[in-house]
Amino acid sequence: MKKPFAYSCWLNIVITLTVCLTRVGFPASAADKMRAEDVVAKHLASVGAEETRASIHNRIVAGTVVFTVTAPNNAKFEGDVILASEGNKNMIAMAFGRAVVQEKFVFDGSKVTAESPRPGSRGFWGDFLLTHDNIVKHGLVGGVLSDSWPLFNLSDKKQSLEYRGTKKIDGKTLLEIEYVPRGSSDLKIVLFFDSETFQHVRSEYTRVISAGLGSATTLGSGVRAGAQDASGQQRPTRYKMVEEFGDFKKEGGLSLPHSYKVKLELDTRGGTQVVNWDFTLTDFAFNQPIPPATFNAKVN
Repeated sequence: MKKPFAYSCWLNIVITLTVCLTRVGFPASAADKMRAEDVVAKHLASVGAEETRASIHNRIVAGTVVFTVTAPNNAKFEGDVILASEGNKNMIAMAFGRAVVQEKFVFDGSKVTAESPRPGSRGFWGDFLLTHDNIVKHGLVGGVLSDSWPLFNLSDKKQSLEYRGTKKIDGKTLLEIEYVPRGSSDLKIVLFFDSETFQHVRSEYTRVISAGLGSATTLGSGVRAGAQDASGQQRPTRYKMVEEFGDFKKEGGLSLPHSYKVKLELDTRGGTQVVNWDFTLTDFAFNQPIPPATFNAKVN
């Protein structure tokens, strides 16, 4: 018996699709096949040509900053910021007029120091970076804004990179690489790259301290970890710093972010503190003389 026309057409479509899929297979996501070194290579190309990157030996970046505290109380200050870096040396300084929240931290190539206008005190960010100075020594802070960004030079083998696939953050698909410093680190460090441009757009630094460590452990910002809360129950202490980079534009032949945001969350026995720095960067200079004193700070 002759098959109806509709049945014959459907059968032909099924056979055709089966043959095509047998020949080519289901397309695998290119991101799933990525390796850490592939992401880094494409990331470096997104910053600029190899000869251009190699020709730049230091950088000075300036702009404005809005500093806000959103928990437990609200506060807001506006000021200026300058970032300077040369090789593995790094400096970030902020000034807020007469406000007492001025802050500066530097790495002179061997030691991280921080200062603020009031002797015996440090700002939130400087305190965190002093407690976890490994991320400064590795050149992670500031991303590609810094000459010391570790992905510019992986030959020193100070770290291992582990590709973790893709992750959706704020509706965007990002490539995730865990950065593992050689030796040991108290922080989990994860770098994120745009899945299309391969620009570095985000870094996360997380540390969770078990309540079982007891009340004698003292960490950044004078926080004592692992102590009992008001209910008498011990609770873990959690630190998280997030850097975000955006508004990439060409400067000196390099594609660099003009928007830089830092968020610091401290979840401790005393409650939760959330502090933000929102930088708008407008002035870029390269290969200019930088006085050695720039990378020295008095310790308060």
